[in-house]
This record gives sequence, structure tokens and C-alpha cells, in this order.
Amino acid sequence: MDTNVKEKGVTGGNLITVVKKKPGKLKKELILEGLCCANCAAKIEQKVGQLNGVASASMNFITKTLAVELEEINKMDEFIAAAKSIINKIEPDVVVREKVTDKSVKTVLILEGLCCANCAAKIERETEKILGVQAATVDFVSKKLIIDIIDTNRRDEIFHEVTKIVNRIEPDVKVIIGEQGKTKSLESHQHTHEHGGVDKDDFVKFALGAAAFGIATVLNFSFWIEFTLYLVSYLLIGGEVLIKAIKNIGRGQIFDENFLMCIATIGAFAIKQFPEAVAVMMFYQIGEFFQDLAVDRSRKSISELMNIRPDFANVKVGQSIKRVAPEEVKVGDFILVKPGEKIPLDGKVVEGSSMLDTSALTGESLPREVQSGDNVLGGFINKNGLLTIKITKEFGESTVAKILDLVQNASSKKAPTESFITKFARYYTPAVVILAAALAFLPPLFITGATFSEWLYRALVFLVVSCPCALVVSIPLGFFGGIGGASKNGILVKGGNYLEALNNVETVIFDKTGTLTKGVFKVTEIKPKRNVTREELLEYAAYAESYSSHPIATSILNAYGKRVKKEEVQGYNEISGQGVKVRLKGKEILAGNSRLMKSQGISYDTTEVVGTVVYLAVDRQYAGYILISDELKEDSARAIEALRAVGVKKTVMLTGDNKIAAEKIASGLGLDEVYSELLPNQKVEKLEKLDREKSSKSKLIFVGDGINDAPVLARADIGIAMGGIGSDAAIEAADVVIMTDEPSKIATAIKIAKRTKSIVWQNIIFALGVKAIILVLGALGVATMWEAVFGDVGVALIAVLNAMRAMKIDRA
Repeated sequence: MDTNVKEKGVTGGNLITVVKKKPGKLKKELILEGLCCANCAAKIEQKVGQLNGVASASMNFITKTLAVELEEINKMDEFIAAAKSIINKIEPDVVVREKVTDKSVKTVLILEGLCCANCAAKIERETEKILGVQAATVDFVSKKLIIDIIDTNRRDEIFHEVTKIVNRIEPDVKVIIGEQGKTKSLESHQHTHEHGGVDKDDFVKFALGAAAFGIATVLNFSFWIEFTLYLVSYLLIGGEVLIKAIKNIGRGQIFDENFLMCIATIGAFAIKQFPEAVAVMMFYQIGEFFQDLAVDRSRKSISELMNIRPDFANVKVGQSIKRVAPEEVKVGDFILVKPGEKIPLDGKVVEGSSMLDTSALTGESLPREVQSGDNVLGGFINKNGLLTIKITKEFGESTVAKILDLVQNASSKKAPTESFITKFARYYTPAVVILAAALAFLPPLFITGATFSEWLYRALVFLVVSCPCALVVSIPLGFFGGIGGASKNGILVKGGNYLEALNNVETVIFDKTGTLTKGVFKVTEIKPKRNVTREELLEYAAYAESYSSHPIATSILNAYGKRVKKEEVQGYNEISGQGVKVRLKGKEILAGNSRLMKSQGISYDTTEVVGTVVYLAVDRQYAGYILISDELKEDSARAIEALRAVGVKKTVMLTGDNKIAAEKIASGLGLDEVYSELLPNQKVEKLEKLDREKSSKSKLIFVGDGINDAPVLARADIGIAMGGIGSDAAIEAADVVIMTDEPSKIATAIKIAKRTKSIVWQNIIFALGVKAIILVLGALGVATMWEAVFGDVGVALIAVLNAMRAMKIDRA
């Protein structure tokens, strides 16, 4: 291995390894999907770097990319196999993919009528194997198939291959491609019967079958009349299940619920257990109906939580009002919002005043008063006054559109528990079927006096109870319900993986400005030096900060109160983490923190005050300072107490503010640690240090709101952004967005995550426990098919109903 020189550093939140390499080496990049442990990432980098033939290895945790340089090009296949082995040992749930230079295109297909979770998992697995598909995820709750296509030239072929897969696994499911809010069918034919639906003919057949069953059970008939009645009843009630099973066998889909029920009931007929055969099929159908009803109801409940999409906008065109779709409104347009209407897009009130219902976005029950000059978000409901609003964002970039996208696609990011259950289900059913076959045939061969009919009946009990639908349906439903419940509280969680990760939080790191404080700055002191007046000092500061949108700059401009002639500002130069340098009327103006003065070699008067100090120098002579103060949010102290109550061990603040102000705020809130006067890259370094200090299985949260926080948000195990005043960059980089800007909602999010996990594990333990008991009792000859039916559809129904509780989480 070459002794290449490595220099490591942090830039913009990315861990970078600079390698002075020799020519002729091959660079390879691997994507580690699902990697969420920074400590494991470091181990992977170290172990892969020690492989023979590897010149260098660099793990970028933010992009989840492992970049390596190989000394020998012909050893590529050996390297990839060895690297995958190392990664799977350290992080078994991580999926390793070779990076493809072509940008993937995400496409969403609607699987209309999909109601079998087991079949959904099969569709997902087979779609991933299609040439040109990078990844595929079935969101069973919203009936979506999300595909990442890397070979866009094969897009139409991929769609048709997906349709073939779906038609083979679930023939009654209709595949629809979604395009910008509209949908079009991939197939021209229409299905008259949606899978899982119950129409009038089905109900009549079921009723006739139940009547025949009742007559055969109550009255005494000869054997053949009784057999005929039970057979007619069986075919009327379970005929559809038989047809589906036969079709699925023809397509190679054997181990599904239809097949298991048919084998079990036909077997019961074979050993002359006619009443139980029909009863099993009847209660199976009833259970399936109520299970589908419960799932549909939960879907509807979740969709109602996000019923915030506006239907129209009243655009002012001259003296008239034109009603248009929100997508047609442009930035700068003026719209009219009447009482009772939803505000369709983000904007600023230019005329009128009113009370707004913000609960759909923020979870706050109290209405918010707005007037001219206030910013409003799409999705708020106007309660009483007439408002004229100037639009500041197009619909696609508006808050309501982003919220809808976040919540609707959140369940595509599966939690580790959900992924485990999906894998478990693949092996559970075949294993139980094999055990059932052994139970039917082995005891009669080796146990004296054992009859085949008796042990076949026990095996049939195994088959009935073996379907894993209770788990495959209820687990994703539980996580999606938790995400929906969080959104109802004004907390947007971008995936089930992040919701589950919130259960293991040990350290919470806060930014200060706009996170723990209001981010509303006011100039509280102006201290000029020598021959500079207060007015001149404030004017210099206002012109220097005129191109900045930072809250500190805004407060200086507000205090100045006059129009700034930006054309007089020349040579504007922003010095990262320090301040700005401009030329104004032939003079060089420096405005910034103490680091700026030191870096420019300017002697200045140090001051120990609470607040943010902006020092100014004119022509490299110290001219004085301006003090800007910020206020703590009302619930910041409560947030720290609540975090300790839910088990967080350490709370830390990272800020670019001066040491005195930072320490006073940290002391007042009772924070464990505080680091002040940090540049953005230094925040990342401190976060990585704190990450190394926590236990290996715990998670670290960073909470921020500004654009400078984006690298740290991306680097943390879980990044939480303050969404109300937070920058778009911070919200994009974060994993959780708090719409109310209340830090106390972090503890609420953790409580929701813990309750969701509790509900999910209740379902896992209940479903597997009941099935295990019935399997054991069935093998011993104690449990009958009646108990087995409960172990299948009864358990599934109870698990689904329990999962729905995750949506009904009260505000904490």
C-alpha cells in the first residue's frame, strides 16, 4: 500500500480526505443506503482503507458515499465483494450500491386496489430487479410504488415491465402513473371489480352461502345431502378465493393467503370436517372485509390530517377578480382571501386584518392575528376579515406544497423495524408451510397409532395461522400513523426511519439565534468613538449591511429607518463568519465581530455586554460598536426540562455569538455545555466531537434554523429545523421540521416516537405471540381451525385497529 499523504478537514459539513495520489489509480464510489451511524461510517472507512490494493478510502457521511482509490484496476470485483462484506458486518441493514453517474428520475405509480401487504412486498422486490431501476419502494399505506429510474431511455419499457409484475402478482390491481398531480392509466382496460371490494353480487353470494351453511348445520340430513349443502356453501363463500389461488399458482405465486386458505379448507373437506371447512372460509372472508375496512378508514384518517391543499386562488386582475388554480399564480401577484377560505400560497398581507386558523400546519388551536405587513403561509384558514396578499413563493415552493410532499412521501423511508418485518415475512410463511407438511406426514410414519387424518388436521391449523399479514399491514400503518399524528402537532417527520431514531436520543445540540431565541433583534446601544457621531456610526453600519438578509442586518436597517442608496455601496465583500467590507463615498467600511477586527489588524475596545456586538472601522480606524439584543423564546426553558424528562442526557448550545451572551443564555436555560464564537465549519467539528463522546447506539440531534446550520443539520444523526422562520436550505437539510418554531416540540416529537414504537412492538409481540401459541396448541391437537382463523384474520384486524391509535396522539 502506498504511503500517500492524507489531510483531513471539514468543509461545509463534509468530512474530506485529500489524497496526494500517484497517477494511474482507479477511483470508485459506493453508495451506502440506510447508513445513519456516524461511528459506523468511521469504522467502515478505516476497515476498507486497510484492504489490500486500496490506496485511499474516504467516507462522506452526509452523502453516504464511500470513495476509494484502487492501485490495480483488474481487482475491482474482488474489492467490491470485500467492501460489501465489511459493510454488512458493521451495518447489516445498509444496502450497498455502486454509484451511477446518470441522475436517477423518481417516478410514482399508484397501485389502485392494492390491499395485500404480502403481495406489495413481492412487487417491490421484483421491481428492484428490473434493468434500469436503481431502487423501488412500495408504500402500502398510500398504495404508491416509488421507482428511481437511472436509465431514462428505458422508461416506457420499465413501466410495462412493472405492469406485468403487478398483473402477475395482483391481477385486479390497476397501475396508474402520477404526473404533476394528475394521473394516467398505463393500461386502457378498466377493472369492474377492485381487489378487496365488496359489491352487491358478492354480498348476495355470501348471504346464500351462509344460509346454506346454516341449514346444513342446524338440520339433520343424509351424508350426501349434507355434503352437497356444505360444498355449495363453500363455493359460494370461497369461490373467489379458490379462483385467485388457482390463478396465482399458474403464475408461480404459491405462498400467499389465498393458497393457504384453500389448502386448509380443502384438506378439512378431505377428512370430512365439512362444517369447519366452510366456517373457516366464511370467517376468513368476514375478517378480510373488516380488515380492509379498518385499513381504508386509517388511510382516510391520515389523509384528512393533511387536508390542507388549497383548491383555488382569487387573483386580482385590474379591477376584477379571477379564480384560478394555485399552480397558475405567480410571484408578485395579488390575491384576495375571503373569510372561511384557505390561503393558497405563501405571501405578505398588504391590506386588511383578520384572525387565522393555523392548526392544519402548526397544530396550534389558538387563532393568530395578522395585519398589513405580516407574512402568512399557504394552508392557513382566514376566519373573519378580508385580506389582500402579495404572493412571495410559487405554489411548488410554498410551505403547503412542501408539507404535502413531506408527509405523503414520508412512509417511503422505512424504519429499521419495518424493513426487518418485511424480510421476516419472506421466510416466515414458507417455513411454517414446510413445518405443516412435516407435521402431516412424519408422525403417522414414526408414532404408533397416529392416524394421517388427525395429523393432517393439525397441519391444516398450521396453514391457516401462517399468514404474516397482521405484521406486514399494521407495522407500516403504525409508523405512518405516528408521522400523521406528529404532523397534527406541527411536527413534520420526513420518514419512519427518523421517527424510530428519535427513540434513542442521548444528546440534543441547539443553535442559539432563531432556535432558543426569537431571532428578533433590536439595536439597544450605539457607542461611537472619537469624532464619529451616533447617526454617522449607524449610517455606516446600515450601508455596510444593506445587502445582507441576516436578522442582525435587518435590525440595523430598521434602526436606521431611512432609505439606503445601494448604488453608493461599492466593493461589497462578505467575509464568512466575521462580517462585511464595503466602500462608501470613498471610505472603506468594516462591520462585523471581534474576529473581523483581529483579522484586519485593527485595534478596538473590547466590551463585555450581553448581546451581539457589531464593531465598525472606517478607513481601518476603529469607529465604535452597535449592540443588538435578542430575546429568549417563552418555551425555551420548558423545552430543556421536557427533554430531560424524556431521557435526554446532554443538552448543548453551539453559536457564533460572543462568549458572554452565549454563557448567560446557557446558564439561564440550564444547558450542560455551551460553545461560542464558532464559524459554520467549527460547528461541524464540535458536533463530531460530541458525536464521538456519546454511546454507540444512541442518536444525536442538532436543532437549527439558519442557512449556516444546513451543514450541521445534515451531519447530525437527526437534524431538526425550525420551519416557521427557518431558511429553505435548513428545512431541506433537516430530517424533522417544527412548524411552530417552538423548541418544546422536540420533546413532543420524542414522546410521539416512543408511543409509536410502543404501539408497533405491541403489534409485533401480540401477533407473533398469538400465532406461536396457536401453532403449538395446533401441533398438540388442542387448537382447532376456529382458533387458527382468529390467529390469522382476527389478529390482523386487532393489530390494524391498534396501529390506528398512533394517529390519535394528544399534544404533549
